[in-house]
Parts: sequence; structure tokens; C-alpha cells
Amino acid sequence: MSVQQLPKGPQTQPWLQTLQWLVSPLEYMEDCAKRYGDLFTLQLGQNSTPQVFVSNPQAIQQIFNTPPKQLDSGGAAGIKSPLLGQQSLLALDGKPHQRQRKLLTPPLHGERMLSYGQLIGNITTQVTSQWQIGEPFTVLPFMQEISFQVILKAVFGLEDGSRYEKLKELLIAILNPKTPIIRTVLLIFPSLRHDLGAWSPWGKYLRLRQQIDQLIYAEIQERKAQFDPSRTDILSLMMAARDEAGEPMTDLELRDELMTLLVAGHETTATSLSWALYWVHHLPQVREKLLQELDKLGENPDPNAIFQLPYLNAICSETLRLYPVAISALNRVVKSPLQIGEYKFEPGTLLIPSIYLTHHREDLYPQPKQFKPERFLERQFTPYEYIPFGGGNRRCIGMALALFEMKLVLVTILSRWQMELADHKPVQPVRKGLLFSPKGGVKMVVKGKRHPQSQPILQTSFS
Repeated sequence: MSVQQLPKGPQTQPWLQTLQWLVSPLEYMEDCAKRYGDLFTLQLGQNSTPQVFVSNPQAIQQIFNTPPKQLDSGGAAGIKSPLLGQQSLLALDGKPHQRQRKLLTPPLHGERMLSYGQLIGNITTQVTSQWQIGEPFTVLPFMQEISFQVILKAVFGLEDGSRYEKLKELLIAILNPKTPIIRTVLLIFPSLRHDLGAWSPWGKYLRLRQQIDQLIYAEIQERKAQFDPSRTDILSLMMAARDEAGEPMTDLELRDELMTLLVAGHETTATSLSWALYWVHHLPQVREKLLQELDKLGENPDPNAIFQLPYLNAICSETLRLYPVAISALNRVVKSPLQIGEYKFEPGTLLIPSIYLTHHREDLYPQPKQFKPERFLERQFTPYEYIPFGGGNRRCIGMALALFEMKLVLVTILSRWQMELADHKPVQPVRKGLLFSPKGGVKMVVKGKRHPQSQPILQTSFS
């Protein structure tokens, strides 16, 4: 077997590759995969470093299992966000990354996670109580509101009040810009970031970030001055955590990790919920099968029982397969020569596991453009074939909480409301910054209460 340096890829100018990737990334990547195969090389943005997109499960397995000293993510791999900060788990590598991951994992798993069930159920009931029978509405903003409240109350531990409202207002402004394509270009091309005053895109961004930081640091200082060991929100648990040397996180580390959890957990969950509600109502047989499963729960379901429902799990899995919110896992930078298959990669090369392309492989997922939850009941996929949360030492630590929230919100809504799509045209994914969401936000209409004479299925359990 001859060893090649780099997989083939388009020979067009980097600026043209970047433009195509910005404007129609899904189609562009699918076209590249058809032309060049499971691994192909692109040159995107201002970075002259070759970027190799990978959708071969065996190659992905090798990437996820290669030790961090030879292949790792973080700042060196180009994971730099002006919003998240340099102490974000995403930007760190090596020992600092291992330390932060150990400190952050416990609050997001096990009984800690299950304790947020009541909060998620109550928030969902309160937000969706605004829906009026017979009046069309757009799903995505309501899912964003639910997700925001879960983040601000479960993660930040904020109660309703002036700081809560101000932080929510600022976060919505910075995370949902009116012209997302401009924000995307600024994130991809750092040389275009110029503070030309509060009216300029970058100047506005910086001022919003400064105001958010002031509120977060004020909350941290207040918590330190009035420390309450009985609090169970994630910020309190993070403040109480200690590393192996007995050291707590610094204020800067707390701030950057809070922003990471917020950004990674807000729009992603809201978008996935919108897609799930679209598919459940677009395909009547899927909706009926799910409702039959929910009806077997009885009046006082345990949140853990909901979390383990097989068909609900299959629907969530298929939602995250078909249109994953992030189309690629985190970049990995090669630190020492690495051979994968017939290719030998030199230090500095970026390897990018393609979530979207892997999830659309015909050999793994026959009829990949079809929404078929049953495929997750018929076979089990490996952590290299199904990768909505990435993998290896960079798998999303919020995965369990995100799935828990997604399932509880869906059950709360579907057990209470009878709904249908207001528009039966197929909904397509559209780029929204660095993520992808359903075009138009999914328009629906409430037909009535599902159980007019009874409380919603989760209300009795969680209130």
C-alpha cells in the first residue's frame, strides 16, 4: 500500500472554497464526498493549513482513540472563540483540559442531572401555556425560551429578577444576531474584526460581551460572599469543586465555562427540539407510535423512566442523526506524524470528523434522507458511526443533560397539546452562524388539549 500525504480535494482557490462552504455547506460537503471519497482536503478561511474532513468510521475511531499528545483539539486546532474565552473547555488542551473536564463532569451526570427534571417540566409547562388554540405560532422561539430558562436557572442558578432579565436580554442579543452571516464571517476571518464604535458589528459584539461579563462576575462575587452549600445549580457545584491539588476554579475559569455551557447548550437543544416536533407531526405514524408509548407511563412517571423510553430515544437519536446541529466534530491538530489508512499526516494538519457526512452514509443508514426512528431500534451504532456529540476526549460533557432536557420537554408538550403543522411544505436546514436550524423555525398550530380533563402527564410528577 503506497502512503500518500493528503487526501484529494477541490483545486479551486481557498476563497472560493470558503464561499461555497459558507453559502451551502451541506451540498458542498456531499459533493466533495462523492468526488473524493471518505477523506477529502479543503482550505477554508484565512488558514493555509490543510483541513481534512473525515467520514469513514474506522478513520474516526482512530482519531478518537489517538492519545492527546499526538492528536488533540483546543486553541492549537483553531478552537478560539471571542465569546467563550481562552479558559473554555473547548479551547484548552493537554493537562489543563483534563483538569477542567474532571471538575465539570460530575454536575452534569447521574442524580445531579435527574434533579433538574422538575425544573425542566415546570419551565416547559409555563412557557407553552402561552399557546392559544387555533392560533399559528413558530416553534423555535418557544424552544429557545425553554432552553434559556433551563440554562439560566439550572446552570447559572438565577432566580427571576432584574439580573436574570438583563442577562437574558443581553444573551439573546449576542447569540441571535439580526445578520448571522456577518457574525459567521467575523468568526472565520479574525482580520475583519475592527471596533469602529457601538454601531459597527464587531463593536456592538464587544460591548454586549462586556455587559454580560459584568453581570456574570457580579453573580460569582455575590455567591462567594454568601456561599450556600445546599444549592444544587451547576455554578454552585462548579464553585465548590476542587482539583487534585485542592484548588478551586478561578473567576475567569468559572466565567468561561459558564459561557461554554450556555452557548453549547442553548441553541443546540432548542434547534433539536424544533426538528423533533417537526418530524413527529410531519409523519403521523411516528406521532401515533410515540403517543402510545407515552400513554403507558401512567400518571406519575419517574423522570428516569421517561429518559429510558425506547421509541422516544429512537426519535431523539434520529433527529440528531438527520440534521445534526453541528455538522462537524471539533478539529484535531496533528502533533506528530500520524498514519490513517493510506494517508500519512504531518504535524499541523487539521483532521475534522464530519458528523453530517458520517450520519448520511448509505452503508450505515439506508435512505439517509428519510426520518426513520426504527433504525435505532433495529441495530446499535458504534461511537464512530453515530457521533452527534463528537467523541474521544472531546465528547460533549453536556450530552446526558441535553438528551434528558430534550426528552422531558417533548413528553411535557406532547402529553398536553394536540398540534399539527401549519405549513406542510418540507422544512430544510439553514445555516445560522456556525450551527444549522430548520428554515422558518417550524410553524405549527394548536388544535386543542390532549387530555382536557386532566393535568399534563409531567405536571403531577414534578410539581
